[in-house]
Amino acid sequence: MAAMSSQFLKTPSIKLKTHHERLINFPKITPHSISLKQNPTRKPIRVSCGLIEPDGGKLVNLVVDESKRELKRNEAMGLAQIKLSRIDLEWVHVLSEGWASPITGFMRESEFLQTLHFNSIRLPNGSVVNMSLPIVLDIDDVQKNRIDGSTAVTLVDSFDNPVAILNNIEIYKHNKEERIARTWGTTAPGLPYAEEAITGAGDWLIGGDLEVIQPIKYHDGLDRYRLSPSELRAEFEKRNADAVFAFQLRNPVHNGHALLMTDTRRRLLEMGYKNPVLLLHPLGGFTKADDVPLSWRMKQHQKVLEDGVLDPENTVVSIFPSPMHYAGPTEVQWHAKARINAGANFYIVGRDPAGMGHPVEKRDLYDADHGKKVLSMAPGLERLNILPFKVAAYDKTQQKMEFFDPSRPQDFVFISGTKMRTLAKNKENPPDGFMCPGGWEVLVEYYESLAANDSGRVPEPIPA
Repeated sequence: MAAMSSQFLKTPSIKLKTHHERLINFPKITPHSISLKQNPTRKPIRVSCGLIEPDGGKLVNLVVDESKRELKRNEAMGLAQIKLSRIDLEWVHVLSEGWASPITGFMRESEFLQTLHFNSIRLPNGSVVNMSLPIVLDIDDVQKNRIDGSTAVTLVDSFDNPVAILNNIEIYKHNKEERIARTWGTTAPGLPYAEEAITGAGDWLIGGDLEVIQPIKYHDGLDRYRLSPSELRAEFEKRNADAVFAFQLRNPVHNGHALLMTDTRRRLLEMGYKNPVLLLHPLGGFTKADDVPLSWRMKQHQKVLEDGVLDPENTVVSIFPSPMHYAGPTEVQWHAKARINAGANFYIVGRDPAGMGHPVEKRDLYDADHGKKVLSMAPGLERLNILPFKVAAYDKTQQKMEFFDPSRPQDFVFISGTKMRTLAKNKENPPDGFMCPGGWEVLVEYYESLAANDSGRVPEPIPA
C-alpha cells in the first residue's frame, strides 16, 4: 500500500445531498463511534464498547468438530475427488474461518451472479451483505462427467489428502470472459490472478456447502500468525479494545505507513475511544511474482515492532489468508468486508488500493481515488467507519515521513514502491527516517538472496 493513504468516515444515519458532503463534512454517530464536534456546545457522546457484529449476525465456522473429524475423513474417502490448486486451498481456508461470512461454501450460481453484477448478496431476511469477489471452484469436462449425479464430493490437496467435503453440490457454466471483465473492468492479457487461476481453468463451476475436516495449516513457520476472525475477536476482547482499525498491506512497512497508523489511533483517542487497537493485517495468499514474499514481509513487520515504530501493546499482527486479485475498487470492498468479520469497525484505505499498473499499457489500471470513493458508497459496508487523511511523504526539512504540506511542496519527496525496491536491490540506504533500520536490513537481505540464488527460487526465512 502506498504511503499516500487516506481514510474517510461514512454517514448513513445522516441524509446527505451530495457524495462530497458524505466524504468530507459529516461524521457517523453509532453505538461504535463518537461524533466529531459539529456543535461546540454539545457534550461529547459517550463511546460504547463492544466489537462490531459479523455480516449476517453470526460468524461462520465450517471446520468440523474435533470429535467428528475421523468420521468425516472416512466419509470423504468414499466420495469422488476434486484436487485443489494452491489458490483453491487458500479459498477453502478463507471460507472455513468465516472471513466471507455468511457464505458457507463455494458459491452456487445465484451467489456468483449477485457477486458479479451487484457486488453484494441478499440474504433470506432481505438484508444485504457486501460480496465483491466470486469465491468459486472450477472443474473441467472430465471432472464434471465423473461426478455427475453426485450430491457430495471430496476436495483433496496436492498430496491427495482429504481437505473438505462439498455437500449439496450445484454445477453451472463458468463464463470466464464475463467473470474477468466484471471483476477487473478489462480482459487485457497479463492480469496476474486471472492468468494464474481463471484463463486456464475448467469451463464449469461447482458450488456447495463446505465441511472442512481440520483447520488449514501451511507448516511454513507462519501458522502462529494466521489468526481466524474468532481468534482475532477474542484477542481484541482480551485487550479491552473499544475500537479496532485495520490496515492491510502487501508490502514492507515504512514510516509513512506507521505515521498513518499512529495518527489514526491518536484521532480515535481524541474522538473518545479509550483503547483503539490496530490490526496490522498483511495479505498472505497468492501475490504476483514481483511482490516481496510473505515470510520476508512478516520478518520485516516484526522488526518494525521491535524497533518501536509501532507499539506492540496496541498492535495485533496477523496474516489475512486471502489470495490477491489486484482488482482495485472491486477488490477493496472484499478486503474491507472481511475485516468487519474479524471485528474491525475502522478501515484504512490507501491511494489506489488493490490496484496495479495496466498489464499492457503504461498507465495505472484504476483511478487512484476510486477505491476510497467506492468504499464510501458500497452496499453492505455502511457500518464501516473511515476518516479523512492527508497525503504522507518524506519531509526533507525534518528528515522523516510527514503529512504533505502543499504550502511548501519543495520540501517533500515521494518515494514510490518501485524506488524503494531499487534502493534495496542496489544496497543503497533510503533517506534517514524513511524506514526503521532493522526493517530496511530485512529488505536488503531479501534482495541479496534473490540475486544470489541462481535457481530463481527465493529462500523463505522464518520470522523469529
